[in-house]
Amino acid sequence: MNRKLFTEWAMDIAEDSKIRSTCLSRQVGAVIIKDKQIIATGYNGAPTGAIHCTDIGYCERKNRGIPSGQGLELCRAGHAEANAINQCAKHGTSCDGATLYVTTQPCVFCCIHLIQAGIKKVVFKGDYPTGLGLQLLNEAGIKYHKYEEALKIDQEEYDIKREKDLQRAEDFRNMPKPY
Repeated sequence: MNRKLFTEWAMDIAEDSKIRSTCLSRQVGAVIIKDKQIIATGYNGAPTGAIHCTDIGYCERKNRGIPSGQGLELCRAGHAEANAINQCAKHGTSCDGATLYVTTQPCVFCCIHLIQAGIKKVVFKGDYPTGLGLQLLNEAGIKYHKYEEALKIDQEEYDIKREKDLQRAEDFRNMPKPY
């Protein structure tokens, strides 16, 4: 049986979440998982009740020719990571000790939110134009991995656990059954 790796499964959920994005520039999805359970998802888009960029029909930053990672004060969209954390806050769910899976490397502002929310690990795809966010994660002692690296780590851990599980199953099959 080929079981999907946990990291792959979690990132698939983040990828599925980004489909809800209302940003015209970049669709990003995130999922926060604690103790192997999903506690929140998020995607980038305008705040609840505000007009979405997809409805307006343009991106203010793109109209002004502002490069990626700059002029964020002109962006109507909350980021996927922050929106997932906000969902936890709204529903009274602590994300202390949780892992965030996100389809794009978090910006510096999201990294600050991740640190303050108690996220302990971040797995991301892609790169962001500035590395300050990752520096802050590092300073705060938060583990982070690019997706490909996280998959390798997950595979190694799975292989070790699988070997033990197969031995346990063999031992179970060979022991007398009192029933």
